Amino acid sequence: MIVLNWGLTPYQHSWGFQHSFVKGRRQGQINEDALILLEHSPVITLGRKGERANILASDAVLKAKDCEVCQVDRGGDVTFHGPGQLVGYPLLDLRHYGQDVHAYVEKLEEVIILTLRDYGINAVRDEEYTGVWVGKEKICAIGIGMKSWLSYHGFALNIDTDLSYFQLITPCGITERGVTSMAKILGKAPQMQAVRETIITHFMAVFGIDHWEIAEGRWLGEKIKPSWLKGHVSGNSNVKEMYGMLDEFSLTTVCSGAHCPNIGECYASRTATFMVLGSQCTRRCRFCAVPKGVVQPVDQDEPQRVAQMVRKLGLNYVVITSVTRDDLVDGGAVHFSQTIQKIRELSPETLIEVLIPDLQGEESALDVIIAAQPEVINHNVETVSALYSHVRPQADYQRSLDVLQYVKKNAPQIVTKSGIMVGLGESPAQVSATLADLRSVGCDSLTVGQYLAPSPEHIPVAEYIVQEQFQYYQQIAKQLGFSHAACGPLVRSSYHAAEGFSSKIRLSS
Repeated sequence: MIVLNWGLTPYQHSWGFQHSFVKGRRQGQINEDALILLEHSPVITLGRKGERANILASDAVLKAKDCEVCQVDRGGDVTFHGPGQLVGYPLLDLRHYGQDVHAYVEKLEEVIILTLRDYGINAVRDEEYTGVWVGKEKICAIGIGMKSWLSYHGFALNIDTDLSYFQLITPCGITERGVTSMAKILGKAPQMQAVRETIITHFMAVFGIDHWEIAEGRWLGEKIKPSWLKGHVSGNSNVKEMYGMLDEFSLTTVCSGAHCPNIGECYASRTATFMVLGSQCTRRCRFCAVPKGVVQPVDQDEPQRVAQMVRKLGLNYVVITSVTRDDLVDGGAVHFSQTIQKIRELSPETLIEVLIPDLQGEESALDVIIAAQPEVINHNVETVSALYSHVRPQADYQRSLDVLQYVKKNAPQIVTKSGIMVGLGESPAQVSATLADLRSVGCDSLTVGQYLAPSPEHIPVAEYIVQEQFQYYQQIAKQLGFSHAACGPLVRSSYHAAEGFSSKIRLSS
């Protein structure tokens, strides 16, 4: 058996895949069983016996909640699927499992009952209704389809689902019963990946399967760069003017230094992220295009020139970043502070975001930047903890979290921000854990973007993440409480940075 461990997947996408899989088995093109585990974007599904009257919300309400409706070919009535609900689609040849539909449904119920028992939840079958129940509340719905003894559709276990969506329907057409979730019963949500693993273990035991292979979070990735993954190119006069002004003031932007795909769009709108403290970095991160080598002496006049260009551009919002300067005692903190001060003098209305290195975790250096009072302090964790030794061998995941936590603790009025790249080989569960870590240290704003290898000498792209997976990360960020999250293939740490600050201000006001 193969276990397809997907992330957030559109309902129609998974439904179409199930039909194609079953058709392939009937035609002898596929010979193995499969178990798909995934989450869906908000969707209400009506089974073969479903009555439209059991959808209580109007079309306008459903549209406002971004919830689609699908009539499907499974048993049962009406139910809801959404983020925080683990959906399982077993694609089995029941000729190998007794050719008994009722026994099959009972086995699915048994898998869920055993899983919930491991979490201390006393779940049971109900003599009257299909599914798994805790008291008079359903925690797992079951609805299956069958063609030539080949199963499809399956179960939906509420882990940390937004239960308010069930108020839009009469769940399963049952008026006198309620709906619950693991998070509601336990008082906190268990980790999705841990529940997945528990279900897999019990599923294999209940069905007597000895060998299986897990495809971890790869369905929503592509190995070949998709044609649509392109930055915005612009040839207007503003781009030429930006290059001219950078030459005039002898300044560097991270936009060109890091090969950012949005450089044309940003330059065309007269915005840029200025990179101070030289163009050579003291670290050798394997994802970054910024040159490594002998660093230059600190240019003492650079803060003044940055401020002059900010004023000349008339910027409402500016981002200042730097190469990592481990050779400096303060990591460049004083230079950041001086740059902020000069911008304040020449352009007092401009909002300032600084994207800082970890400064080797030196609190005294962080104090210098905090004292300069930028509106936003951004520090990127860049990737998940498990990939640090491969992607950022000279950095430390916990140290980066500590930097963000120190800033928030000592300057709660300053917006804290961080970002990660995906497509380096991480799993969706690892990304979700990283987002949870960031929120745990008070990080306000988040960016998640696709990693693009700057050259053949850099770490190759493991996969190209599609939009549905970024939507999933956006949902996770919302659930965790980030005031702003930008998740998409071309999102970068400083892309549309002012929007993130504005979101935080609106939330606070």
